[in-house]
Amino acid sequence: MTAPTATRPQLVTEGTPARARLSGQWTLEHADGISQALGSAPHDLESIDASGVERLDSLGVLQLLRFSRRHGLDFDLIRFREDHRNLVSAIEDVADDRPKKKREYGIAAAFDRLGHAVQDNYGEIRALIGFFGETLVKLVRTFKDPSRFRPTATVYHMEQVGLDAVPLVALLCYLVGAVVAFLGSNILRDFGATIYVVELVSIAFLREFGVLLTAIILAGRTASAFTAQIGAMKSREEVDAIRTLGMDPIDLLVIPRVLALLVMLPLLTFVAMIFGLLGGLTVGAYGLDIPVTQYLARMHDTMELRHFVVGMVKAPFFALIISLIGCLEGLQVEGTAESVGERTTSSVVQTISLVIVLDAIAAIWFMEMGY
Repeated sequence: MTAPTATRPQLVTEGTPARARLSGQWTLEHADGISQALGSAPHDLESIDASGVERLDSLGVLQLLRFSRRHGLDFDLIRFREDHRNLVSAIEDVADDRPKKKREYGIAAAFDRLGHAVQDNYGEIRALIGFFGETLVKLVRTFKDPSRFRPTATVYHMEQVGLDAVPLVALLCYLVGAVVAFLGSNILRDFGATIYVVELVSIAFLREFGVLLTAIILAGRTASAFTAQIGAMKSREEVDAIRTLGMDPIDLLVIPRVLALLVMLPLLTFVAMIFGLLGGLTVGAYGLDIPVTQYLARMHDTMELRHFVVGMVKAPFFALIISLIGCLEGLQVEGTAESVGERTTSSVVQTISLVIVLDAIAAIWFMEMGY
């Protein structure tokens, strides 16, 4: 049986420019009638009056929403009955939650993606600078009011980011030190200068490799952990609960992590330097036939304090970057599991990229300064 004519969706146009008046029942039951009515509408519609619609459901609202977008008509110009307003607002809010369009190719699309990427990165840099300022202000406030300091949380994070990472940092730096010594010896052997492997490994690890490898390891290990931990709390609304209780999430969640990394990353850097030098010593003693006493004597004669200082000076800056980005990305989680994964990936990419960029800038600066 067909629905009575009075209940079928009707669209009547009048005036110039054209205005449409809707009537009938714009529901799923009359989906075909809705399509026919909208298909008969002129393209130069100025407004739509839907106050005469008897019944309206989500299908009717979506059809009108898509019709208005196709014809460039402002959806706010469609007049609905007051008792339909809540439904229309709810459908309009979720209408964009559809699968994204397939990736477009071409020069214009590439420039469009580049522009959006630059804009997003600019926003991330501004957010990071603002977050650094907020954390610094509240850190100073903590020193003025020691009751805000969380020693238990700080010690816990020191163990998590520092002591638990010692085996990994030591093993990787030992192997990298051995590889650097082995590769350097292959080239220096041709010039009869194998003994200079000592300077190669020592300077490389004291100035660059020790702090850089440690920062990269912690960027992948610690920054992701910070983001996942805080992001999970954000998705479970625990951060909102902290604010409701009158406490500051920066004091509870951010400052202990920042202080823990500021203390532990320089110590891990020192461990990385020691094991990198041991890796070079192992290759020198067992692969290059350099006696251990001669290797150590050469290291003692050629190592300078300034190389050690250059490496250690960079450690606190890298710690600050890793901890701030990890916490900031966690606080920016929007409440879904997908958002937690995206922010965790973003924190790792940002920290590793920024650490490498800053290390390169620092290397150039120290070289130009002759230090």
